[in-house]
Amino acid sequence: MNDEQLTEQELELLDEDGEQQQLYEHIRLDVDAGQVPLRVDKYMMEHLRHATRNRIQKAADAGFVHVNDRPVKSNYKVRPGDVITLMLDRPHYDTTIEPEDIPLDVVYEDDQLMVINKPAGLVVHPGVGNFHGTLVNAIAWHLRGLPTYDPNDPSVGLVHRIDKDTSGLLVVAKTPEAKTKLGVQFFNHDTHRSYNALVWGHFTEDEGRIEGNIGRDPRDRQRMAVFPAGGDVGKTAVTHWRVIERFGYTTLVECRLETGRTHQIRAHMKHIGHPLFCDERYGGTEILRGERSLTYKAFIQNCFKLCPRQVLHARTLGFVHPTTGQQMDFTSDWPDDMGAVIDKWRRYIGGRETP
Repeated sequence: MNDEQLTEQELELLDEDGEQQQLYEHIRLDVDAGQVPLRVDKYMMEHLRHATRNRIQKAADAGFVHVNDRPVKSNYKVRPGDVITLMLDRPHYDTTIEPEDIPLDVVYEDDQLMVINKPAGLVVHPGVGNFHGTLVNAIAWHLRGLPTYDPNDPSVGLVHRIDKDTSGLLVVAKTPEAKTKLGVQFFNHDTHRSYNALVWGHFTEDEGRIEGNIGRDPRDRQRMAVFPAGGDVGKTAVTHWRVIERFGYTTLVECRLETGRTHQIRAHMKHIGHPLFCDERYGGTEILRGERSLTYKAFIQNCFKLCPRQVLHARTLGFVHPTTGQQMDFTSDWPDDMGAVIDKWRRYIGGRETP
């Protein structure tokens, strides 16, 4: 029996809660006639590439793992002739990445890599609900004339990611060697990355450090939460911040990442009581500081309209070139929406604009 490979989107679906009744077959495993009894979670882990045992156990608990058309728990012992199916709550979708003619802001490019300035609103990678129109599709179009670049080959492509509604710098590897060497730098925290963010609240100190594990929020699976540092829940995460400019009820800060976890800045800032301005998922679209007047509320709503997303920008990126060994450093200006809302707060603090 041949092994099967789960796509990245199917791995994400394994983490869902399985509340929907309609299930669709994604993977089918026919157990060989000579198979000795073996727990189904261990059997699947051995035959599904990229799947972890923990994820398979969660899938079984949610009713996604079936044997002979019946859901089973992870301790079920498979037997010769069993048919194991992975049933997920969304239809199987062809995730082949096709080139799409989407404009790219290429900051730097050579035969090994390219650095891109991503606009806010552009999804980085195809996923549930966003199978087309992503940054990866745009990169595939840009490099369509390069015979050695296959957008469906995980050994090349994006080395790291930023959120859909975050703007700023990303590096793309054109060769497996470049991706491996750049990936090692990111893993060892040898890269230099800083973000600019507008957050709610006033900081009494000029700089600080946030340490706390980041993991999926059990109350909202689309949001990350902060757990005790060094604990068993979540992954280690460290963010260094410093004040750039104070606006009374909001503050412009620089955040420097020591680690690169999903939603790290957004979750860490909320954890210390300073959600990102206009970050709906983390409570930043509420008026968290300031006055009760109608004019102030109108001022905030106008700010939200100017920049209707979390005010977060990946401003700097630095790494060592994978073949030349040269230090590469890049800086990206704020996009217009972010510059407009910051300028509006400056005028407000300076008394040139009433709330």
